[in-house]
Amino acid sequence: MLSHLDRDDYHPPKNGLLLLLCMVFLLFFVFTLRFWYLQVHKGESYSRQSLDNTRRYERVYASRGLIKDCNGRILADNRPTFVLTLNRESCPDINSTLAQVSMWTGVPLAQLANKVKQDSVRGKAFESIVLLPEMTPEQISLIEPQLLHWPELDIVTRYKRYYPMKETFAHILGYVAEANEKELKSDSWLALGDNVGKQGLEKVLETTLRGQKGRNSLEVDALGRVFGKESLEAPQNGTNITLNIDAELQKNIFSILGSQTGSVVVLNPHTGAVRALVTTPAYDNNLFVSGLSNKDWAALRDNPYHPLQNRAIQSVYPPGSVWKLMMVGLFLEKGISPGDSIYCTGKVTIGNQTFRCWKKAGHGSVSMVHSLEASCDSYYYLFGEKCGINSIADYAKRCGFGSLTQIDLPHEKKGLVPSREWKKRRTKQAWYRGETLNVSIGQGYTLITPIQLATFVGSLLNGGKLLKPQLVAGREPEVIGTTPMSEQTRKLITNAMVLTARHGTARSVRRSDMIIGGKTGTAQVVKVRMIGERRQRKEEMAHFERDHAWIATWGEKNNEQVVVIVMLEHGGGGGSDAGPVAKKVYELLYGPDGGSPRSKG
Repeated sequence: MLSHLDRDDYHPPKNGLLLLLCMVFLLFFVFTLRFWYLQVHKGESYSRQSLDNTRRYERVYASRGLIKDCNGRILADNRPTFVLTLNRESCPDINSTLAQVSMWTGVPLAQLANKVKQDSVRGKAFESIVLLPEMTPEQISLIEPQLLHWPELDIVTRYKRYYPMKETFAHILGYVAEANEKELKSDSWLALGDNVGKQGLEKVLETTLRGQKGRNSLEVDALGRVFGKESLEAPQNGTNITLNIDAELQKNIFSILGSQTGSVVVLNPHTGAVRALVTTPAYDNNLFVSGLSNKDWAALRDNPYHPLQNRAIQSVYPPGSVWKLMMVGLFLEKGISPGDSIYCTGKVTIGNQTFRCWKKAGHGSVSMVHSLEASCDSYYYLFGEKCGINSIADYAKRCGFGSLTQIDLPHEKKGLVPSREWKKRRTKQAWYRGETLNVSIGQGYTLITPIQLATFVGSLLNGGKLLKPQLVAGREPEVIGTTPMSEQTRKLITNAMVLTARHGTARSVRRSDMIIGGKTGTAQVVKVRMIGERRQRKEEMAHFERDHAWIATWGEKNNEQVVVIVMLEHGGGGGSDAGPVAKKVYELLYGPDGGSPRSKG
């Protein structure tokens, strides 16, 4: 039987009470510590996250720098345009949103979905995707009132590039278009939907033209609707660029060429400033800005005249007889005297091969100056073989051929100066004597660009300096090389060019009111065909078998000198076809022939 406990003598266990007090204290301590951790230690971080839950950040796009001609005429402009964007982070159902956009705009759902899929891989999750790069007024009026119910969509203002002179400047300016995946990865400045220079000066001067983006902070509600905006960083517009090119001159030369395929270069020989750089056919560079359609791309890609090709710097051609200007310098360096003559019978026989002069009856006795004036092939056959192919190749390279002029345009070609080593490396075959004769008159494997020829002719007038052709105004002349010619040699060549323009093969450019020097070139594309006793005429040949027509000229008036190079692809004869084009260019530069005769010293 249990004994009776006297309540007055009962005392609770002290250990249990102490344990309970410790547990209460420990719990209070944990709560206090956690409270301190959240409110003090991590308070700033969570406050920032809380603020971010009510804020969204947007880029403010800078206006791309303008490009102007030497007279201030705008060549590359910016026009505001409205863009429909999708913010994936605030989009609960992308498929439904895209279906709605498709219904509003008529753009196929598959096209929109493909765009989102591509950009989701290329860009970051928080970056908005451009669904419509250019909205029509009808689309804006339809969609804008609905945005309240579709907070993941937004209509933003951006600047669209516009080229008012279109084809006339397409090969110089190039164009901008949306950055691709490779460009986005290589340039951290770029974001989804950004336009970037793809060709021409737009590409070369990209970092100068594009400016610096700004940033806004947007206050949004739980549905993502904006109810406040704060500017964090103001955008900085790109730098404006002024060119040396005269837009009116460029446009008029473009009209002169018309449907002909070719190029014209107008250059200041003392500064390297490019006053005109025309190539035809061309293309409307505005087509690329908003995305080229498959139809337009196919038309450009399949055009047999290749309108995307910049023929002044990217197309390479046999130089024909304009090459003889360089060959004369080599002859003088090798000790051949200006008075050393040959007798041209109309052909030269080497072994069992016969090499014909362009003049069937021959030129008779021919000196060095007369060889340029009459463009006698026999003279260059004989003295070219005497010098040898290695000497020709070395001298040509020192004159700038086979090298880039470094003009500020992408994809410039070097051309080709052949040599024994080159042929051995390329074809595994030896060099033949007859090939040296062909190179001596600018045929065979030899290839140059019009801009190289302009730079070389300029060096004849400026003391032998090969100057970088400058498109952008305000830049100092930049010497990229020096020709191995003495002043006496350059003087002989330029005087011979004056005689050639007065009464030689380049007389189609002569004027009585200024000094003009010229040298024509007719470069064969296929072997000469004979019809009976005569050579096949241009009109009797298929277009792509016709000769290329060159003329290299320089002019001087009012103490101003200018170089004008004309190349007509499959254009016929240098004097008969390229010459009249060059003469019209001089008329654009100096007006009609004033009739005041001048002479060269």
